[in-house]
Amino acid sequence: MKVAILAGGRGSRLAEETGVRPKPMVEIGGRPILWHIMRHYHHYGHRDFVIALGYLGDYIKKYFVDYCELDGNLTVDFGSGTVSGEGGTKPDWTVSMVETGTWTNTGGRIKRLQPYMGDRTFMLTWGDGVSDIDLDDLVKFHRSHGKLATLTAVHPPARFGHLELDGDRVAEFSEKPQTQEGWINGAFFVLEPAVFDYIEGDRTQFEKEPLERLAAEGQLMAYRHTSYWQCMDTIRDKVGLERLWKAGEPPWRVWE
Repeated sequence: MKVAILAGGRGSRLAEETGVRPKPMVEIGGRPILWHIMRHYHHYGHRDFVIALGYLGDYIKKYFVDYCELDGNLTVDFGSGTVSGEGGTKPDWTVSMVETGTWTNTGGRIKRLQPYMGDRTFMLTWGDGVSDIDLDDLVKFHRSHGKLATLTAVHPPARFGHLELDGDRVAEFSEKPQTQEGWINGAFFVLEPAVFDYIEGDRTQFEKEPLERLAAEGQLMAYRHTSYWQCMDTIRDKVGLERLWKAGEPPWRVWE
């Protein structure tokens, strides 16, 4: 199953990092968050990626070209001009990087990927969120209901420390990673090709008209994920993800 990843946004709320690189290339543990997302999908057997580029898209292209050449040992034959590498960790991925325009909206980016996705069920996510979601179970749920679209519903991360009060005394203080009230779109989708028909063009925001219409027609289902999920929207989010990685047990690292 092909995996589409939107990686073209400007990431304005992370401007300290995204002034020189696109948001999906902001690093956690020395690797772009995009790499973490792809490792997650690869763990469940998905190897064919289609990445929607936009803002500073060349940065992402160069990363993957350099990844193949610089991970491991490298030999340069100046006489023949050939470059060969050996060793290192090279996952068996196929990565198509598609220019979808600097100012194209999310729906427009998805629409522009249509020629690359074929006529089969595909997966879609944004290039800035990590989770420990069981992708096999997500696909199984999607196939069970027969509708056009499945999104992953998650509890939003708590922004502030949670307090339990006993009068004026703080009985409990905890930095809870997620609330237990309400659901939001966690952006891990499984979609049928007919979803492309719900997108008008470049100006379409996928989270508005297409998803609203799919919901109104009874074609949008929610897979409830109650474990870890985090979107990297701000520097505070990045720092939190980095802290979890350095602690040695990041909850989204489902791979070995």
